[in-house]
Amino acid sequence: MRYDSIRAATFLRRVNRFVAEVAVDGAVERVHVKNTGRCSELLVPGYTVYLEKSGNPNRRTAYDLIGVDKPVPGGTRYVNMDSMAPNRAAGEWLAAGGLGALADLRAEVTVGDSRFDFTAAQDGRPVAVEVKGCTLEQGGVARFPDAPTQRGLKHVRGLTGLAGEGWRAVLLIVIQMKGVHVFEPNWDTHPEFGRALIAAAAAGVEIVAMDCAAKPGEVTIDRPVRVELGNSDLLRSDKSEFA
Repeated sequence: MRYDSIRAATFLRRVNRFVAEVAVDGAVERVHVKNTGRCSELLVPGYTVYLEKSGNPNRRTAYDLIGVDKPVPGGTRYVNMDSMAPNRAAGEWLAAGGLGALADLRAEVTVGDSRFDFTAAQDGRPVAVEVKGCTLEQGGVARFPDAPTQRGLKHVRGLTGLAGEGWRAVLLIVIQMKGVHVFEPNWDTHPEFGRALIAAAAAGVEIVAMDCAAKPGEVTIDRPVRVELGNSDLLRSDKSEFA
């Protein structure tokens, strides 16, 4: 997926969940933050952030904040933090065969009491895919969630139920950066979510983590990242196992 009209700015402060102040061309500009998570390690005063110009001249904010250069040893790592990007990138990845050939790929489908990001069919078997974007990285380890998520918990439990009914159920973790070597639940933030992941994996839900080739104007799902669920068995994300 691609963005248009990108420009760099300097982050100043977060006003609320949806609005931040940045410095652009020596002036202070209020921008829309396209991520309602905490992102406290990303939205730091002085960091370089990236903005996309809105095509709507009637908006109260002229720009969307979509990414940041996060300092790391030896330089910076670009992190896309647009909460809409994972689903858009996942749709492209799935259509291109990321999980093998799929028929009747659809987005935003309600099954039972849950709405899943994608459903499809594969070899006569129904498929459900739920996508979670991950922006939290600590020492090369990607963790999700960065704040408690009851909605995410419901989705994981919904996938667990579908797996028990014979569906191919996939939780796709889209890590919105390069440079990570493992994904794991954020046990400190939401231990119940981690326990739900372990139960889901035991029930047959596939937990697939993928990093992204990300730069300010583009995000593409790229390579598998190893998945570790606490003290559970190691789950490997290997493309040869997806089809």
